[in-house]
Amino acid sequence: MNQVNLLAALFVVLILGLWEAFVRILAVPVFILPPPSSIFTIALIQAPLILPHAVVTFTEIIMGICLALCTAIPLAIVMFAKPTLEKALAPFLVASQAIPVFAIAPLLVVWLGYGIASKVFMAWVIIFFPICVSLLEGLKSCDPEFRVLFRLMGASFFETLILLYWPWALPRFFAGLKVGVTVATIGAVIGEWVGAQQGLGFLMIQSNARLQVGLVFAAILWLTAMGLTMWWLVGFLERKIIKWK
Repeated sequence: MNQVNLLAALFVVLILGLWEAFVRILAVPVFILPPPSSIFTIALIQAPLILPHAVVTFTEIIMGICLALCTAIPLAIVMFAKPTLEKALAPFLVASQAIPVFAIAPLLVVWLGYGIASKVFMAWVIIFFPICVSLLEGLKSCDPEFRVLFRLMGASFFETLILLYWPWALPRFFAGLKVGVTVATIGAVIGEWVGAQQGLGFLMIQSNARLQVGLVFAAILWLTAMGLTMWWLVGFLERKIIKWK
């Protein structure tokens, strides 16, 4: 473990220790704020209950990420190839993020139902923007001298895209993908809060109504673990693919 990771681990331990001490010393009721030790215990003991809901939420997130990749990458390339199209679509891309997700979540449930479709679409809404914008900016940041070199060599746009633009944009693409996968849980959970029959968001709403705050925090802990795992996996792929970085 390097020094940075060690400091991060110590910081987390310090925060959890202060939280535990605060709750114990002030005798805060567990239905208001449970101690971290109780949350970790519930997260393990109630794993058989939480796991099926976690699988549903994780499936929604993965499907949202796949849908975002299948739409954001082609759109970013097209906007890069056609700057006029970028100017036309830019306001709509910004507007998609300016609208609060809570505002459109009820509409998506009405349009797409209480099933998985509305949650996947909600996750897509949140993930799509950082991936598309980051890739577009990465493509546009390519050194003009290399562009001229490829043009002088007679390379087509497709050849230049594959051999120059895409490798050049990969660092920014992965930066956007990291942001996307870490906030993907927000879209899925908000969709489950509005209307669902399963998922961690559904479990949180049901537990909160019963004042099972420890189970709510346990679900949040599972969501956090999912987000961190996906962030780590993207970082791992980045290190393997962008070996020159």
